[in-house]
Amino acid sequence: MKLIRVHSCAFVATGVVFAAVLAAATPRIVYTKSFPGSNPEYVEISIDRSGAATYKEAADDDPETFKLDAESTAGIFDLANRLGHFKTPLESGLKVANMGAKTFRWEDGDQKSEVKFNYSQDENAKALHDWFERITESERLLAVLRRAVRHDRLGVNDAVLAIQASWRRLAAPEQFLPLLEQVAANEAYIHMARERAAELIDAIHAIRPKSE
Repeated sequence: MKLIRVHSCAFVATGVVFAAVLAAATPRIVYTKSFPGSNPEYVEISIDRSGAATYKEAADDDPETFKLDAESTAGIFDLANRLGHFKTPLESGLKVANMGAKTFRWEDGDQKSEVKFNYSQDENAKALHDWFERITESERLLAVLRRAVRHDRLGVNDAVLAIQASWRRLAAPEQFLPLLEQVAANEAYIHMARERAAELIDAIHAIRPKSE
């Protein structure tokens, strides 16, 4: 019995190591933007092939985590493929204003490559950058709603209204559901906020089949 137990432990340990190797080998795109004086001044977003994503506004922050739908994830990785996994320059070379130091980085096991730029005329780079801008906008809207729900009941309506105004640009809208459901169900918030939250909930549920 003792010998069997040792073998079993060894098998489990091997499985854990194998799972870790698989996780480490999952292709990942990492985007950073540093723009002192802007709000936020720093952003770091990572997305892996499964759609699992992280967002943070300081290098040493605990990241917010969420998941992009399969269609959005495929589109983002397709753009990375079109850009050759960031092995060639993207900077336009034009004399333009400082728009922030941006980096696209590709990580796939031991294969890593990255490109830095301020402004690019490449249409694929523009499209990929817009995806990360959408994610940034979405995460900031979510943070504003979270703060309002916790500390500013009167501000909840403005937070929900801002989400409605940006509806077409929201990334991973399902991450808004728990807070919106809390608003819609709580009479402590004004009727208009609850009504708008309910409308957003219905809209998010309506697009769910496309994201599953």
